[in-house]
Amino acid sequence: MSKTELFEKGLKVRKEVLGEDYVNKSIAGADEFTRTMAEWSTEFCWGACWTRPGLDKKTRSMLNLAMLSALGKTHELKLHVRGALTNGVTVDEIKEILLQVAVYCGVPAGMDSFRNAREAIKEVQGK
Repeated sequence: MSKTELFEKGLKVRKEVLGEDYVNKSIAGADEFTRTMAEWSTEFCWGACWTRPGLDKKTRSMLNLAMLSALGKTHELKLHVRGALTNGVTVDEIKEILLQVAVYCGVPAGMDSFRNAREAIKEVQGK
């Protein structure tokens, strides 16, 4: 992995939001094919975007939940539900975000998002 200042800032935030174990496993699992994408997303998504002063982590998490739900990116949604809980988004707030998705993006998108968010919430809560 490259060690630019932006990458290091991104790595720090990524670990804070997603958990050090998850990020370390993700980095260790990168191979020659996926390494560039892993570096790029850490540097630009986490380093350039998440470290900007305009929004706090909770707000960024809430936006990610809505966008990932709208796009039907369930694997990433589950990951970011866990991160959102870490960033102080409550289960009730997640529910409201997903209801908003259902209204504006369609009930199937909302239903799928609720199913996947419920799984992630149960994992975090240990239920």
